Amino acid sequence: MLAEETAETAVGPLVLRDRLEGSDFSRAAGKGMINIVLADDHTIVRKALLALLQCEADFQIIGEAADGLKAMALIDDLKPDVAVLDLMMPGLNGLEVTSQAAQKCPKTKVIILSMLSNEAYIREAMRDGAKGYVIKDSSAEELITAVREVSAGRTYLGSALSEEAISDHELSASEPLKQLTQRENEIMHLAVAGKSNADIASFLGISQRTVETHCTTLMRKLGVTNRHGLVHYAIQKGIISSRDIIGESQSPTLNSKS
Repeated sequence: MLAEETAETAVGPLVLRDRLEGSDFSRAAGKGMINIVLADDHTIVRKALLALLQCEADFQIIGEAADGLKAMALIDDLKPDVAVLDLMMPGLNGLEVTSQAAQKCPKTKVIILSMLSNEAYIREAMRDGAKGYVIKDSSAEELITAVREVSAGRTYLGSALSEEAISDHELSASEPLKQLTQRENEIMHLAVAGKSNADIASFLGISQRTVETHCTTLMRKLGVTNRHGLVHYAIQKGIISSRDIIGESQSPTLNSKS
């Protein structure tokens, strides 16, 4: 969704309102354009990134957000080619937006922008579906390169980051359990133990909606569609034995409201 249609979309006040006219409209609609949603809760940083990316003739910023909830709404509504997300944002953090975007808008390639170069964050971002990770003190050229690389279907890490994170990600693709975050692992073990989503939420001190989001994501990663499938997967992998299952037939589906 571009140009005047984008400008009229009532997703929130941070959708770009500038209308593209004449040659700009034709260029934005062309095959070579890379449509981008940008999210950072620091206004000065976000506006600087906006100015930087808009300098590229084939980049079009179609939406910007100051928090994770608005970012996810924009991604869901506008279906950008690339989303550049700050790691730490209010509402939903960058990893949570990445995970939801991977489920709802799998064609959108996510780049995480962060001050943190810890490989644990990089690995978790990539497990959640990010295709790029760039440190905020990198050069402007690195972010531009990252956008082009992920848009072309490749994975990009900044030059200061270890390639081990990519190797770890490639290995985990053939071992689905390694793709789960710590929280997803906790929820999976509670679910196969017979806990309902409400029980899990109460036990972990999080909302039931958050549990449901994690459930949907972990099921997608493991290739199962319901609690029964998850239990059978857990048995096959030796996580539990059939004797550990209590009341499986009465258990609600993993993504249910109960």
